Amino acid sequence: MKVLVPVKRVIDYNVKVRVKADQTGVDLANVKMAMNPFCEIAVEEAVRQKEKGAATEVVAVSIGPAQAQETLRTALAMGADRAILIQTDQDLEPLAVAKVLAAVVAEEAPGVVIMGKQAIDGDNNATGQMLSALLDWPQAAFASEIVLS
Repeated sequence: MKVLVPVKRVIDYNVKVRVKADQTGVDLANVKMAMNPFCEIAVEEAVRQKEKGAATEVVAVSIGPAQAQETLRTALAMGADRAILIQTDQDLEPLAVAKVLAAVVAEEAPGVVIMGKQAIDGDNNATGQMLSALLDWPQAAFASEIVLS
């Protein structure tokens, strides 16, 4: 079974966030970026499932600027088999991300999608639920253990 794992590029959780001078958002200039910690947990779980033999392939997908390749390389280094970058310079809202991911699911046909519970930048915790609704798939939120059978 193929496992799809969306991963998000966010400001590293160890970095102190600065607000732009015009108060329109967060200043991203010269800021260290990293994989969202909850996405990291999802990649680790997908790789564990592959090591157990429950999964055959782990595919990481990221939606964002070209620099998101770094995040995908991290997922590959953790054990993902392939990585997909959907490049955009727009800051997408959770529903738009869910729609893009639904298109990726239609193309890749994974048996399961494992996502982190939320992103540390917006703390929305909405994309997973929206993706589940768009796909008409069941979901488990805030799972502490996954057993694929």
